[in-house]
Amino acid sequence: MKKITEMPEKLGVVIMAAGKGTRMKSDLPKALHMIGGKPLVMWVVEAARPLGPDRIVAVVGHEREMVMERLAGEEVEFAVQEPQLGTGHALACAGEAFYGFKGVVLVLSADVPAIKPETLERLLEERRRTGAAVALLTCRMDEPGAYGRIIRREGEVEAIVEARDATAWQLATEEINAGIYAFDAEFVFGALGRIDRANAQGEYYLTDIVAMASAGGGGVAAVMIDDPVQILGVNTVEELAGLERVMMGQ
Repeated sequence: MKKITEMPEKLGVVIMAAGKGTRMKSDLPKALHMIGGKPLVMWVVEAARPLGPDRIVAVVGHEREMVMERLAGEEVEFAVQEPQLGTGHALACAGEAFYGFKGVVLVLSADVPAIKPETLERLLEERRRTGAAVALLTCRMDEPGAYGRIIRREGEVEAIVEARDATAWQLATEEINAGIYAFDAEFVFGALGRIDRANAQGEYYLTDIVAMASAGGGGVAAVMIDDPVQILGVNTVEELAGLERVMMGQ
């Protein structure tokens, strides 16, 4: 597939695909549940390809052999996350594949299948334009629910607070984190070792990297999109069915 644009810097893609998906009521890895006859993870792989990445790495865990078999022949590399200790830990598990890599690492989630290549290109372009260490997608939602909240100071992104760790005033914020990032590779892999598990879920949050970048680690850029469907995650069979109806135009 033809690149959308010629990238002036190397691009790596990491797809988070290690989750069990307990609420899916199935032993099938969440990444392999289907929309339109295609596994969720394949929608994400196909959204990344037009960007012309130098490599795509899928972080696998639960029933990883099934995911690896499904992606065989797709020019995807694999990193194993075992046990699953959060999104920051997942990206750290992919670190070996990016040893010495100088460029940008685009982080996507296998359970966010409606993201469009054009939106990812906007994110990459904003990171290039600003030179920020981190660029992220955000969106406003009337009912943000369990999404992480974007915290701004004087208009600039200062941090992301997960809903379980947020105060009442933070939960009132309608701007949410889409969980899709473009990182300077050297910055993010250097910073991952400095995050901890002092949070409600006892996990290594990738979102903590944003506060580090904001506090003098290279800056944060944000791209707000007005199409929340693109960043909807699938966590239940009901959400899967609802998103399929939207994506298939039913």
